[in-house]
Amino acid sequence: MPKTVADVMSRDPIVVRVETQLNEAIQILAERHISGLPVVDDVGKLVGIISETDLMWQETGVTPPAYIMFLDSVIYLKNPATYERDLHKALGQTVGEVMSKNPIAISPDKTLREAATIMHDRSVHRLPVLDDTDQVIGILTRGDIIRAMAASQD
Repeated sequence: MPKTVADVMSRDPIVVRVETQLNEAIQILAERHISGLPVVDDVGKLVGIISETDLMWQETGVTPPAYIMFLDSVIYLKNPATYERDLHKALGQTVGEVMSKNPIAISPDKTLREAATIMHDRSVHRLPVLDDTDQVIGILTRGDIIRAMAASQD
């Protein structure tokens, strides 16, 4: 019988709230040696993910999009809306300002194969696991899947 997400996920993951200060989230990630945290609202529903990738903007900053002038008009070579989003992340002070919104989640009854396919196709490193009421009950990482693969070879 194929293993399910519930068989290998980390249960009761650490979560942060939208209003959590960014320095607190950074501390949690560093101290726990984890690369991302689910973000929940006041009733515990998943609203985002904060990951190392989101935090890189804090250190690297952003550069304005390249443009050219043509007949007194500015033509952007990259989408200026992307610059606005990245600038907001670079200057953010709370988790809500920096997190990735609309996270991809999974239910505990899905197979590891389904989870691996989602992670691969959507280029994500972790999937929050939600129960029937959309509460975060676990988290599944790529490392969890690799460990399950290794254990099944024994």
